[in-house]
Amino acid sequence: MFQEDRIYMALGDNPCYLLLNQANRHGIISGASGTGKTVTLKVMAEGFSKAGVPVFMADAKGDVRGMCQPGVDNEKMQERIQRFNIAENWKYEGCPCRFWDMLGGDGLPVRVTISQMGPTLLSRLLGLTDAQEGVLDILFRVADDQHLLLIDMKDLRAMLNYLAEHSAEIETTYGKVSSQSVGAILRELISLEDQGGDIFFGEPALDLEDWFACDDKGEGYINILDATKLIQSPQVYAMFLLWMMNHLFDTLPELGDPDKPKFVFFFDEAHLLFNGMPSELVSKIVQVVKLIRSKGVGIYFITQSPSDIPNEVLAQLSNRVQHGLRAYTPAEQKAVKAAAQSFRENPNFDSAEAILNLGTGEALVSFLDEDGRPSIVENAKILPPQCLMAAPEDVYVAAVLLGQKDLMEKYGTAVDNESAYEELQAIAEEEAKRQAEEEKQRAAEEAKAQKEAEKKAAAEEKAKQKQESEVAKGVGKVATNVFNTIGREVSRNLVRNIFKSL
Repeated sequence: MFQEDRIYMALGDNPCYLLLNQANRHGIISGASGTGKTVTLKVMAEGFSKAGVPVFMADAKGDVRGMCQPGVDNEKMQERIQRFNIAENWKYEGCPCRFWDMLGGDGLPVRVTISQMGPTLLSRLLGLTDAQEGVLDILFRVADDQHLLLIDMKDLRAMLNYLAEHSAEIETTYGKVSSQSVGAILRELISLEDQGGDIFFGEPALDLEDWFACDDKGEGYINILDATKLIQSPQVYAMFLLWMMNHLFDTLPELGDPDKPKFVFFFDEAHLLFNGMPSELVSKIVQVVKLIRSKGVGIYFITQSPSDIPNEVLAQLSNRVQHGLRAYTPAEQKAVKAAAQSFRENPNFDSAEAILNLGTGEALVSFLDEDGRPSIVENAKILPPQCLMAAPEDVYVAAVLLGQKDLMEKYGTAVDNESAYEELQAIAEEEAKRQAEEEKQRAAEEAKAQKEAEKKAAAEEKAKQKQESEVAKGVGKVATNVFNTIGREVSRNLVRNIFKSL
């Protein structure tokens, strides 16, 4: 519940306020399933919205969308309102929302280009080995040097095939590209496409400036990403969140310590981000979390246990809401103890024991005070949200979708601009045309040579026949002369013999 420069979050022995000028110091909302994390998330998010701070969050169960609809009054709500002594300023109202979707649902499409994702995150997304990641690095370098745009999956496939076909010439400049690595990456692309990667990668790409918006009343839009299906594709979900956080860090200007955040980013199901995360990416997240607060961005992780988050990141989360945990195993008991020790001790209760006994809607709460110091932990009850706690009615969803019609015109239709695929295809067609021309020319030259050879052979045959004819004619003449000579000699002998007989 927004009150001037702070958000009234919970009530223990003392009220618990999240101060806006300390909200970019990040935070965590943790607790077992069913302990009230989503309600806490809604109270905090609507407080930011009322303060004019745009928010991003993912909706893994479908009930976060209820923030667009006013809450419903009932006896239980009235009891809570009276308990917190907020009846005078209480009003059921929804928040200005925008619905987004990465997998082709009814929200605004979220797309990112392959180039925006980059080789490091893409390698993580595909689960590549070091050698395969090296091939991907070469792919991006070659594309950059040849001014080839990498936008969607077919661009990536085209570039991989190009590397395989030109590996010999590429090797001398960029390094070895093995056909085995190319084949392995192509196989991983099939898995990524099955998870929705063919929809996620493309244009028009998401412009995060569209998330830094307020409505006509000056209230920040709550940008809700539909993750009900996306959560079944944890690789895509985690890499998108990591890309977005990194992109915010790279593009936003320095603000120092603003009076309120420029933007607040909630990581739901945060454990998915860190499962199997390589150490270099964890280091990158730590760097971003440490430095992005000076750019006016607050990051809040929502997860079941603080132990789901690496210690280097956990150390940067100063505003904490710890709902109940269950400890049935030694590891879980250790996690409870660690969570309790992260708070500034309250002498009135044992934090570890309190965590185990917290009911739904109750939490251990500690926010930063005006001097940036953690407040003494309070065993508190979380305020109810003014928006709906459950999933929204269809009429409210329709109203949100109608209200974002202008953005749907911008993002609704995928655009297939000319990129690496088309250019490489044109190069391949030109190469095929050139080869066809060379083949045609070679065939013509071979035909000409064949014709000349045949002509030469015919001439040689004719000459041979002429020679043979002349030889035969000469032999015949000789034979005739011989015959004539013999005939004359025979005639003379015959005449001579006749005269002798006379």
